[in-house]
Amino acid sequence: MKTTLVIMAAGIGSRFGGGIKQLEAVGPSGEIIMDYSIHDALEAGFNKIVFIIRKDLEKDFKEIIVNRIEKICDVEYAYQEIDNLPAGFTKTEGRTKPWGTGQAVLSCKGIIKEPFAVINADDYYGKEAFVKVHDYLVKINEPSPSKGEYCMAGFLLRNTLSDNGGVTRGVCQIDKDFYLTKVTETHNIVKTIGDIGFPDGAAVLEDNGEIRVLDSEYYVSMNMWGLTPDFMDTLEGGFVDFLSSVEPGDIKSEYLLPTIMDGLIKSGTAKVKLLETNDMWLGLTYKEDKQIVLDAINGLVDKCVYKEKLFG
Repeated sequence: MKTTLVIMAAGIGSRFGGGIKQLEAVGPSGEIIMDYSIHDALEAGFNKIVFIIRKDLEKDFKEIIVNRIEKICDVEYAYQEIDNLPAGFTKTEGRTKPWGTGQAVLSCKGIIKEPFAVINADDYYGKEAFVKVHDYLVKINEPSPSKGEYCMAGFLLRNTLSDNGGVTRGVCQIDKDFYLTKVTETHNIVKTIGDIGFPDGAAVLEDNGEIRVLDSEYYVSMNMWGLTPDFMDTLEGGFVDFLSSVEPGDIKSEYLLPTIMDGLIKSGTAKVKLLETNDMWLGLTYKEDKQIVLDAINGLVDKCVYKEKLFG
């Protein structure tokens, strides 16, 4: 079965402190995080890659990606731009960032005609999640295409925290059969240490200065979703509803996959299976994260999980 990996790489990466974080070398032969995701996805059975980028990143992006990836699998590009909006809507004055992960995936409409997985460009997910998402997509789409049934790789919160500051995660609730019942987009989740009066684990720093402790064994979304082409029509209609609800002068609201999924689940129009993974997340949220990622990737190379030169 044809299956596609969609990589969202249009984010500006403001917390990273300058530069294009998706293109930062983290491997021993200059590999970027995306290289490892692509390697693991192809190994799991995905056979096409769609990159979602911005036009202003296109030259730099293709110079790095073309030589590595286009030689080994089918590649297409989609473009997420602030002013790529449905008829009747215009960009809010003062807005500088695209409209979120929902708009990013919607930019692939017309390109994707097969089951697909979506991931962030600057997150390392590990091998297990790609295998589970790919195999689940094949299972639910054979012998005929599925509609309204999706999946998500569920990571343990303790495996997804940065040592260098707060992160945003979709905190999940599930039923006894591991179907999602709720996804709450939660900002500024930080690691806690005992000497500040909280147990080791995770906590949310609220805007009002309060601290809310989270169970580090919670499952969270890292924006690794397994979807089917019918989802594009859902995204398209939902984007119109979202834009219609944006208040005048609002330059920050985003159309986000966890929020979209939460609404579909609550309305009963979609079922989303959480697929457990125990792999450790790695990512470039902050500039200081780079050395941690470099050391971790080199450790995986030393253990022969990856070759020193990933491609070629």
